[in-house]
Amino acid sequence: MSTTATSSAMEFDELTEVAGRVRRAIETVIEGKPDVVEVAVTVLLAEGHLLIEDVPGVGKTMLAKALARSIDCTVRRIQFTPDLLPSDITGVSVFNQENREFEFKPGAVFANIVVGDEINRASPKTQAALLESMEERQVTVDTTTYQLEAPFMVIATQNPIEMEGTYPLPEAQRDRFMARLSMGYPEPAAELRMLDGHAAAEPLESLQPVTDGQQILRLVKTVHSVHVSESVKEYAVALVGATRRSQELRLGASPRATLHLIRAARAAAALDSREFVLPDDIQELAVPVLAHRVLPAAEAHLGGRGAADIISGLVASVPLPRTRRD
Repeated sequence: MSTTATSSAMEFDELTEVAGRVRRAIETVIEGKPDVVEVAVTVLLAEGHLLIEDVPGVGKTMLAKALARSIDCTVRRIQFTPDLLPSDITGVSVFNQENREFEFKPGAVFANIVVGDEINRASPKTQAALLESMEERQVTVDTTTYQLEAPFMVIATQNPIEMEGTYPLPEAQRDRFMARLSMGYPEPAAELRMLDGHAAAEPLESLQPVTDGQQILRLVKTVHSVHVSESVKEYAVALVGATRRSQELRLGASPRATLHLIRAARAAAALDSREFVLPDDIQELAVPVLAHRVLPAAEAHLGGRGAADIISGLVASVPLPRTRRD
């Protein structure tokens, strides 16, 4: 085996070992949701942002906090409320009386992991304060641009059914989230274990970091090395393109969605100890990566078909790529 191949194998071994530690740490807090935890770790390694959307009390904020605490890096939590200001997120320039100059006071977004709780409770103006940081990893205040430290990830939660006092996320905001997760209710056995484990003490308090930001950056570089064949790229483009032509959707997925789908697929392949992406990776990630970006047509909504159902139907209908040498 060549030196290059040996080095590559060691990098993938490190990735799967560290990712396994992160998963196990989160699962000490989140019972019975291995698929949800897997997608969250995938988004982390794909340098994406995560939207956790579900009914109250199913562990949305707990998942976000557990993922943040499992990594030894800077973490800031923002409780989104109607009176939250954009400057609370980005920062503000304050005049210093002593040196007669303006000084920049960084906002809550200046952290490696930003946990945004109930993001749809803030006004659209405040929500928009995250747009630049989520897309470009930077913040501009008073014509001065400040770079955000890598790794950088926004994990936001929201309640999809409570409309009073909330502001729906604009499409530009939703499109910047790589994936959306729904926790769902736990199985009875998992809920029983939760009663035993959470009744006496808060498991989140005992969760210790199992990796750090620098190691996560190394794992991200390993994910970048995962090969994506031309046929798999064409399949991803065809699948996203199908959302734009579907009669059941009045808004299809954007080119950014295609890019996020490939990035997430790379991370999923690496987590499976593979140096190449399979069409299966694209199919498995299609719903979490695409469903929150599309808008069902009125007819589909009346027929009881949601975005996830429509995306699943497109996955079943778009032909798989033919096997070929790339």
